[in-house]
Amino acid sequence: MRYWLLKSEPDVWSIDQQKKSGTKGAPWDGVRNYQAAKNLRNMKKGDLCFFYHSNIGKEIVGIVKVIKESYLDKTDKSGRFVAVTVQFKCKFSKPISLENIKKARELSHLSLIKQSRLSVMPIDSKSWKIINKMGKI
Repeated sequence: MRYWLLKSEPDVWSIDQQKKSGTKGAPWDGVRNYQAAKNLRNMKKGDLCFFYHSNIGKEIVGIVKVIKESYLDKTDKSGRFVAVTVQFKCKFSKPISLENIKKARELSHLSLIKQSRLSVMPIDSKSWKIINKMGKI
């Protein structure tokens, strides 16, 4: 199993909307950055992803699970980009702010800090455990 972080602006798609999508999940689409799209292509069914509210909040608010591997993104007219389907797993009772993540020296290598505009990024297992601990999971 691999771990990822997915960013979404909460006024466009929030963790609460993801939760409402139920067991069928919802497509993670609209990604137009080639590096982020490559990360979507590398996701496997069962992989876990932190759900990050970007711009408004700037915090990890929960976890979703990949339930369908990459397929052509129906919102992309060019046919070059892909989507995955993710299912709500949990919402953190206390979101983990970007500010607190930046304070954790052992997380300073994360793309979340180094490539702040990247919307889909891998998370190593050690960092996954640290962040879950910060979220009291």
